[in-house]
Amino acid sequence: MSDDTSTTTGSPEVTTASVVTARGDRVTYDLRGTGPAVVFVAGAGPFRAVDPVTTRTAELLAHRGVTTVVFDRLGRGDSPAAGRLELDRELEAVAAVLDVAGGPAVLCGHSSGCAISLRAADRGLPVLGLALWEAPLESGAEETADWAAEIEHRIDAGDLEGATEHFMKDMPPEWLAGAKASPGWPAIAASVVSQRADAQALAWATRALADGGLAGIDVPLLAMTGTRTFPGMPEAARELAAALPGGTAETVDGADHSWEPEVMADRLARFVLSLAG
Repeated sequence: MSDDTSTTTGSPEVTTASVVTARGDRVTYDLRGTGPAVVFVAGAGPFRAVDPVTTRTAELLAHRGVTTVVFDRLGRGDSPAAGRLELDRELEAVAAVLDVAGGPAVLCGHSSGCAISLRAADRGLPVLGLALWEAPLESGAEETADWAAEIEHRIDAGDLEGATEHFMKDMPPEWLAGAKASPGWPAIAASVVSQRADAQALAWATRALADGGLAGIDVPLLAMTGTRTFPGMPEAARELAAALPGGTAETVDGADHSWEPEVMADRLARFVLSLAG
């Protein structure tokens, strides 16, 4: 259900409000535009206040006849949540914002948010289509399962810095070095508790990709990678697209795991509006 304290902030085209999940978690979101909907599902770390690329893309889409929902995932930004932030709990948050979107919507996942989006569709949530940006599914299922289990072990042991380091172990080393050198490192490490869901989702997705479990997801899928990306990403996108009955893979302007808002808004608008008929 939507929170009665919803407010309209800034431009009249943007409504910032919160919705309460079936479990009682409060999820804060920005709602823009009218028309068929896109819900953005962030990967590990980002939330609305620190993600101008997604915000700008949502603004541009709203001017193209698309409703957009950008939300803070559980345990981040304005969606505080205590306890174990499991994948099932995160899926309840996705279900709540899909309801805010007003019906079946396209999920636009970024990085590990792609795996969460895939799991949402697999669970039968009202997903019209999947637009996935650089899904990190290039590793094997067993390797990913071990990686995810170690992250959960370190979180449960209270070693949040160690869990963050392990989560980032296959990312460019300068990313981790920059995070650790930042005055925000304690907050970055503390936020790893919200990445339990990412680890669980990636472990599930790599297993489903390997054993054919994704074939049951019967919605159109657009698997995208940037024009400058990391080794293995284009191959993973093509493998993912081939695993779903309605999957395609494309290269879209972007670099370093991020997209160009103008180009992405155009591509998403065409995808969403075509699915809406």
